Amino acid sequence: MAIIPPFLKKGSTIGIAATARKVTFAEIEPAIALFQSWGLQVKLSSTLFSEHYQFAGTELERSKGLQELLDDSDIDAIIIARGGYGNVRMIDLIDFTSFKKFPKWLIGFSDITVLQAEILSKTNIASLHAPMAFSFQPERFDEESAESLRKALFGEGVSISLASHHMNTFATNSVLKAELFGGNLSVIYSLLGSGTLPSSNGRILFIEDLDEYLYHIDRMMVGLKRAGFFNGLKAVLVGDMSDMKDNAIPLGKNALEIIHEHLSELGIPIVFGLPCGHEKRNLCLAFGTEITIESSTETIRLNQF
Repeated sequence: MAIIPPFLKKGSTIGIAATARKVTFAEIEPAIALFQSWGLQVKLSSTLFSEHYQFAGTELERSKGLQELLDDSDIDAIIIARGGYGNVRMIDLIDFTSFKKFPKWLIGFSDITVLQAEILSKTNIASLHAPMAFSFQPERFDEESAESLRKALFGEGVSISLASHHMNTFATNSVLKAELFGGNLSVIYSLLGSGTLPSSNGRILFIEDLDEYLYHIDRMMVGLKRAGFFNGLKAVLVGDMSDMKDNAIPLGKNALEIIHEHLSELGIPIVFGLPCGHEKRNLCLAFGTEITIESSTETIRLNQF
């Protein structure tokens, strides 16, 4: 299993960095207030509000902002401001030497899958797939998701209960334990062959995605399968597949059906319906740590820590 960073306590410091799309202070101000209400101190990276077209600064600026938080021994966790696109353009500029000596939680989802994959494969340190600072604006805020992140950061556990899905292939009244990894399907697909993706062997994969054409979901599943990425998996957890698009001539299946078609060939447990991804309700998962999956006739329970 991966190294689990120290959990937070009142007085701990959480840093905010922008590694992809640009962000304004107004967009993250609610997150700052929320973290302070948890008893945390907040530190902003020096390049947080930099701008370069759609990005939060150039690759050098974005990498500098993240690097200073990774290297700061007074920072106990780092939450990324928002996703979009950009992490893959600066990931090779990051030095994880200090981070490996003094692990800390890195928090985010979507495009932050790049950072989480790199961290797990290169440092074997756990991270949190969870809402970003941008997510806590009033119109986006979900109390359950915020509390899920707080509990994970403070070591109170990760726990998700969901109704059984008709496409699940997880046997009733069974238990499975293995290390969890994954993230955004499109980002995972884009990292094939780069050396950033962790090994799938013996692990449980989580996937989610947003705003993709259905044929592209199919293309990615076929590509990952042909590349051997699914080989050795213990199970797959499927989160939200949000705002999917189709062509004028329909593909004939929705995103979940496409995923089921390709994964069912593997003969491993598949669980659909995790409330994790690009919906307002986005519960926390801990990558690199063991997840326990328990099934009954009507529910699936997932627990970590």
